[in-house]
Amino acid sequence: MNNGAPGKSAKKRIVILGGGFGGVYAALLLEKLLAREPEAEIRLVSRDNFFLFTPMLHEIAASDLEITNIVNPLRKLLRRVKVFVGEVERIDLPNKRVVVSHGRHDYDHHCHKLDYDHLVLALGSITNFFNLPGFAESALAMKSLPDAIQLRAKIIRSLERANSECSLGDRQSLLTFVVAGGGFAGAETVAALNDFVRQAVQLYPNLCAGMLRVVLVHPGAVILPELGESLGRYAQKVLAQRGVEIRLNTRVTSMTENEVRLNDGVPIPSSTLIWTAGTLPNPLLSSLPCQKEGGRVLVNEFLQIPDWPGVWAVGDCALVPDIRQPGKSHPPTAQHALREGRAAAQNIALALAGRPPKPFSFKTIGLLASIGRRGGADFRPQLLGLLRLVAVAHNLPGQIAWPGQESSRRLRLDAGPAFPQGRLRGA
Repeated sequence: MNNGAPGKSAKKRIVILGGGFGGVYAALLLEKLLAREPEAEIRLVSRDNFFLFTPMLHEIAASDLEITNIVNPLRKLLRRVKVFVGEVERIDLPNKRVVVSHGRHDYDHHCHKLDYDHLVLALGSITNFFNLPGFAESALAMKSLPDAIQLRAKIIRSLERANSECSLGDRQSLLTFVVAGGGFAGAETVAALNDFVRQAVQLYPNLCAGMLRVVLVHPGAVILPELGESLGRYAQKVLAQRGVEIRLNTRVTSMTENEVRLNDGVPIPSSTLIWTAGTLPNPLLSSLPCQKEGGRVLVNEFLQIPDWPGVWAVGDCALVPDIRQPGKSHPPTAQHALREGRAAAQNIALALAGRPPKPFSFKTIGLLASIGRRGGADFRPQLLGLLRLVAVAHNLPGQIAWPGQESSRRLRLDAGPAFPQGRLRGA
C-alpha cells in the first residue's frame, strides 16, 4: 500500500502516528474541521484498534472495572479517518514518508509506505527498566491493557499456588507483592492491588489476610510528589493504615524468581514485582534528524518541529514549551496530551487554509490520585477528603461521582474531555 508519491497527489495527506490521547484527539478534531474538505485525507496509525483510557488501568488489574469500560473502538470513534492497525517501522522525514507494518507471523508480516503532507508524532512512551538485568522479562509493567490483564492473572495464580499444600515453602514469596515507583501509576496500582488481594484472600481456606505483604518502594522522600508533600504524606498514611508497607528513599536493584532486592541490601521474598518507576519516549524517535532532549522531540510553541515544515509532535514524545512559564515545558500527562493533539489539529487546518498557526497555551486543571476503594467505613471520608484537598489545591472544577457500596466506584472529574465524546460507559 502506498498512498501516493510525495508531491504528486492532489489530496492533502495527514498521517497521525499513535492511538493514545494526543493522536486520537488530533484525529477527532481534524475529522470535524476538515469535514467539508474532500481533498484532505486523514490516516491514523495505531498498534491497537481501540482507544485505551490508561488512567484507569489499575482498576482493570484489580477487577474494579470491566475491560469494555476503558476501551473504545477507533473505527467507531473516527468515521472519516482511515485507521491502520500495525507498527511504525521507520519515519523518513527528508522524503516525507512513514513505513508501517502489520501481520503477526513471518509469512504474512509485511510493510506499507505512507506518504504525507502533514505528520503528527504522538508515539507516547515505553516503560524504562534502566537496563536492569532480567527486569524487562520478569517484572510486570502497567502501560497497556495486556499489562493490566497479565497482572490480574499473576495475582490470582499466586493466590492459587499459595493456597496449595504443595507450595508451603514458597508461600511467603507468592503472597508478597512489590510495586516499584510511588508516582501516580505506582500509588494507584499498589492501592488497587492491596484492595484486591485482601478481599480475594478470604475465598481461600488455607490463607488469611495476615499472610499478605504489599510493599511500595519509592526513591523519594514522599510518594505522589506531583501532589505536593502534604497530600503525599496523607496518602502514605492512608495506605499504611490499609496494610501497605512503604519503603521511602529506596530503589529496587535486582530480582530473581522469588526475591526482590533493594539498594539498602534488604531482600524481599516476592515472586511479583510491578514496575512503575519510569518511562522513556518511544525509541523510534532516536533516529529522527531533529533536536531532542531526554529522548523527547523538541517543538516550538506551535507544536511544530523546527526545520521540518508540516511535522508536529504532541504528548509524551514531545517536549512542549510552556509559554506561560518561559524555560519550562508541559508535563507528559493525559490532560496535556489531548489538548496538544487538538492544538496540532487546529494548526494543521490553519496551514491547509493558508493561515498562520496559533501558539499552544494550557494551564494544568488539576491532579488526582485514587488510593483505594474497599474497606472500613472510615476510609470513604478519607478518600473524599483527599480528593477535595486535591481539588482545592489545584482549582479543580466539576464533580466527583461516588455511587453506593454495592457497585463499582466511578470517579469522574468534569475537568475537560476525559474520554472522546463522553463515551466512557459506566461512568
